[in-house]
Amino acid sequence: MLEDLDGLKGLGAFEGLGSLEDLEKFEQLKRRFESEFGEPAGDFVLASAPGRLELAGNHTDHQGGLVISSAISQRAWALAAEIGLGRIRLCMDGFGSASICLSGETWAEPVEDERGCSVAMARGMAAAFARKGGVVRGFDVVTASDIPAGFGVSSSAAFEMLMGACVEGLFGRAVEDVDRVKMALEGMHVERAYFGKMSGAQDQLTSSMGGVVAMDFAEEIPGVRRIEFDADVCGYAPCLIDSRCDHSLYNDEYDAVPGDMFEVAELFGCERLGDAGYETFVERIGEVREKLGDAKALRALHYFAETRRVRWQGECLEGGDFEGFLDHARLSGASSAQYLANVSPRADGSGSSQPAMVILALCAQILGERGAWRIHGGGFGGSVLAFVPCDERDSFERTMNSYLGYSACNFVAMSPRGVDWKRLAR
Repeated sequence: MLEDLDGLKGLGAFEGLGSLEDLEKFEQLKRRFESEFGEPAGDFVLASAPGRLELAGNHTDHQGGLVISSAISQRAWALAAEIGLGRIRLCMDGFGSASICLSGETWAEPVEDERGCSVAMARGMAAAFARKGGVVRGFDVVTASDIPAGFGVSSSAAFEMLMGACVEGLFGRAVEDVDRVKMALEGMHVERAYFGKMSGAQDQLTSSMGGVVAMDFAEEIPGVRRIEFDADVCGYAPCLIDSRCDHSLYNDEYDAVPGDMFEVAELFGCERLGDAGYETFVERIGEVREKLGDAKALRALHYFAETRRVRWQGECLEGGDFEGFLDHARLSGASSAQYLANVSPRADGSGSSQPAMVILALCAQILGERGAWRIHGGGFGGSVLAFVPCDERDSFERTMNSYLGYSACNFVAMSPRGVDWKRLAR
């Protein structure tokens, strides 16, 4: 840990680095940048974007529903500088190196061989900048991330916002002049069209905005508002428990969740379930079961109940009733497991491996009526989110890790900081 802030500032002739965290990351990335690409001719841009914690609303955003999410303190980082070459060169810690040629007429189009790879997100965000009239010139970038892998805290959305920040920082506007909602929606488009994963926009919106954010996806441009919530005084610590089951292996099952909901909506002549309405669904639930089957009817039922819960949970957070929030969180967890059915991977059909379901059961055994627990994010592996009483944090971690036989618990802190970038004048 670097403690001499003044001394660290003296290591490089750069202005604009304000926090100790920024200074530390800059020095780490600068060493890697110079080792990989040499000394840049122009200014650096230091960019970062947070992962996110889904507090309320599991698989509701893509159907026009409600979600509450929070940025977390762990972030993805990048250091970029413009070069004279007509290409983007990336050195991504843990994800290898890649290059994007900018000279061809089709450089901004999705590349099939890049689907599922980080370079696709870099290409997509650069293309989004070009589509709105920006000029993308070649640049070099090195990246690193503190966001824990495998916990479902949206490292992909953070990387999309990170790449958007690099392009804006090098060729566009200052962070205070950028519409964060539009930037997030560009990231969602990139996730779908370039990376190849269907998703709503809650991950990108949370990473872009920072803080605790309530989102309403009823309209094409989501309604976004901040919730003033002090996590330090609620008496509970959010803990992500790793199932050691890589959710990316089950993208087909993840994609089936919104796909099933879209089918139900189509039966009602609507694009999304949010356009159909709960009363219409209930009146015709027999028809849904007959024509589409019980699994799709249950997923639709989860959507309507979950959206109502999110509204109540937002009122609880704003009113300082965290115990009420936890009551609804427990009901959300049960609904995701029973109705949405996104807790356990079912690719082999045997049911012999259900790690996330086991973790939910262990949370119930350890916490009893205290706190809450639910699948986190898209599900099908990934992690379970538990709200643990602060005075039981150490004992919970020891017990859970001993039951599972590995270090599974990762306590996370909510953060007010969203995507950020700084151009560093030499």
